[in-house]
Amino acid sequence: MARILITSALPYINGIKHLGNLAGSMLPADVWARFNRAMGHEVLYVCATDEHGTPAELAAAAAGQDVRTYCDEQHLVQKRAGEAFNLSFDVFGRSSSEQNRRLTQHFAQVLEERGLIEERVDRMIYSIDDARFLPDRYVEGTCPHCRYEKARGDQCDNCGRLLDPTDLIDPYSSVSGSRNLEARDTRHLYLLQTRVADKVRAWVDSRSENWQPLARSIAYKHLDEGLIDRGITRDLSWGVPVVGADGGPRPDMEGKVFYVWFDAPIEYIAATEELTDRTGGDWRSWWRLDEGADDVRYVQFMGKDNVAFHTVSFPATILGSGEPWKTVDQLKAFNWLNWYGGKFSTSMNRGVFMDQALELLPADYWRWHLTAYGPEHSDAAFTWEQFQSTTNKDLADVLGNFVNRIVKFTESKFDGIVPDGGEAGPLEEKLAADIKAGLEVLTAEFEAMEFRKAAQAARALWVMGNEYLQEAAPWTALKTDRERAAVVVRTGLSLVALFARIAAPFMPSSAGKIGQTVGATDLSWPRAEDDLLNLVPAGSTVAAAQVLFAKIEDAQVAEWTERFGGAE
Repeated sequence: MARILITSALPYINGIKHLGNLAGSMLPADVWARFNRAMGHEVLYVCATDEHGTPAELAAAAAGQDVRTYCDEQHLVQKRAGEAFNLSFDVFGRSSSEQNRRLTQHFAQVLEERGLIEERVDRMIYSIDDARFLPDRYVEGTCPHCRYEKARGDQCDNCGRLLDPTDLIDPYSSVSGSRNLEARDTRHLYLLQTRVADKVRAWVDSRSENWQPLARSIAYKHLDEGLIDRGITRDLSWGVPVVGADGGPRPDMEGKVFYVWFDAPIEYIAATEELTDRTGGDWRSWWRLDEGADDVRYVQFMGKDNVAFHTVSFPATILGSGEPWKTVDQLKAFNWLNWYGGKFSTSMNRGVFMDQALELLPADYWRWHLTAYGPEHSDAAFTWEQFQSTTNKDLADVLGNFVNRIVKFTESKFDGIVPDGGEAGPLEEKLAADIKAGLEVLTAEFEAMEFRKAAQAARALWVMGNEYLQEAAPWTALKTDRERAAVVVRTGLSLVALFARIAAPFMPSSAGKIGQTVGATDLSWPRAEDDLLNLVPAGSTVAAAQVLFAKIEDAQVAEWTERFGGAE
């Protein structure tokens, strides 16, 4: 049994997340966590809300709330949305927690003791009309490298370069649109990434062989461009406060907090401590190499926009501390899920968000589609037409149809009792070999974290079931050879139990319902060496479920397109 630590990128506190956020980190992390638990491994799946920074302050002000109250409410909203999608977080923490405050201040102190943090008087953008310093992402303008006109002060989404606000051409405040900006002196702490650049590169060299090309290329792109020293504090009131070595106020740093991108990744560790503070256990055994974490396999899931921070900035913090912290072994990065080729946009009525999706269909419909057709190795476009087609074909016509056919046949011809008698023949022997081979492929794809390929391998097994039923034709055999029909029925019902188990990581609720039809409650991962065609004993009862997967009708697509947008 392995110990596997899984983290998915922290959803920002500001608003419910759209399907692209779900598909790009939280959902694949959950699918993989469920697979590994089913394999019998010890899994810790960690996530949290990312709560600090200007967006939270502005959103709270717009809602007429103080920022703490706003974050309290939004954390619950996001936690419930995750639960509704059956995201099996072991802990869903908060970056505003006391544990994260303490750990963030600890890292800052240790880094400073090691000569990796220094105070600098900086020139930062001050908005005269907004009467505030503007954090990096709230200054927008033209990228000096690619001339993209909507670059942010921390990063250009077009060319991917990390930026400083003063790099931008014709900058303006994204808070108010004001161009009445000026650079003013302000004192801040800087993390001297230039001093740990070689250490970070050596670490990437040692780990990136296990990363997919997307994550590896982004990491080396930033390393090859050259790391820069990064400001890690901001002029804000909401965040982890900067303190002195004695824990008291630090001179010249009053009213300053740590930059959200400094404290947010530390919350992975802090959330684990939040969990063990409630339930017992030792969070250090997952995160400290000197306290038991040396046998942990750590896997991160994230969208491609987060890769630079997780392969450069956070490792600079962890490695720079000189302490024996567990660092990531494998990094799984996803591309963008677009809406008909464009971006999701609430203001433009384009796209579906997590809470809205569940008003339309149960979670498993979305989980399957976003995994099987998600933005894994390239950007993917969500369209209602594709969603309708894949749902109807994969779930209704293939999986749901197989389960309903064989269970209802058993009810009508064998009084709902799994029949005894008969011997397996050549058709079952071939099926057993094909199922074994298909399961080995599916397991290998899961272990490689190839989710689209895993989904297609699962679908291929479901197709085998339908093809077997069609060829074995128990309805025909029943007319002349009841024992032969009994063999086919038992085999088909065992496939139902098997298909529930392989569907469980993708669609946990539906898998349970499928298993219940044949009285199967075991949703552990099947082993290729098991007798997979004898999973349901003779004499047990079966009962067809109501429609497992209803087809999506053209009228529904038209209604949803009108409500949420579609092709231009």
